[in-house]
Amino acid sequence: MESLFADEAFDRRPEIVAPGAVWLPGFLGPEAQSWIIARYAEWQAGPVPPHATAIAGHPMSVQTIGLGWHWRPGRYDRRADDVNREFVLPFPDWMKRLGRQVLQGATEVVDDSAGFGPDAAGVWGFDPEDYHPDVALVNYYDAHAKMGMHQDKDEFDPAPVVSLSLGDTCLFRFGNSETRNRPFTDLRLASGDAFVFGGPARFAFHGVQSIRAATAPDHGRLDHLGGGRINITMRTTGRD
Repeated sequence: MESLFADEAFDRRPEIVAPGAVWLPGFLGPEAQSWIIARYAEWQAGPVPPHATAIAGHPMSVQTIGLGWHWRPGRYDRRADDVNREFVLPFPDWMKRLGRQVLQGATEVVDDSAGFGPDAAGVWGFDPEDYHPDVALVNYYDAHAKMGMHQDKDEFDPAPVVSLSLGDTCLFRFGNSETRNRPFTDLRLASGDAFVFGGPARFAFHGVQSIRAATAPDHGRLDHLGGGRINITMRTTGRD
């Protein structure tokens, strides 16, 4: 019975979820997933540890690490004054290259979709090689963590957001730019999946409804964390 609900039982081809929003299932291979998970252990060591960011005085259920910039609602800083006043780790060069590769993959999906509107150059507004993300928010979700519907709008640069999933599968909800309510699309983001949203979808509401425990493949297991999911989102702050 469980096989009926396994990730491979669902359609996992690349998909344009909305104009400017592209899902790339299995973008990261097993070796790449294991390697990035190993990097997470290094990021955990600080200087700024994983922490629950507070929104309106209430801590989020995810644990966040910032690379390049420290995020808290409404602002980016180089130093985590609300945690331990330490400077964050730099944004890795390899991650910038990976972000461009993901955006190029999404570009090819858009360009190959005849009749779906403008090509990727028209959607993103620039060539993927000109993508310069400078911050990554690395969120760890345990089996009970969620994230409510929200917009990523603290950046001054509206370049696309590139998202990577590792570990257990989550139920991801991608909505519209006007309201937290319908219309929206629910997707099962599994370990290795990439998701891009930019252009007309850049400020769409989105969130994580649930984590499906013990669904990670062997190469994506987070046993050292007690299971769960790691999500990396790359953005361009537009700050110096």
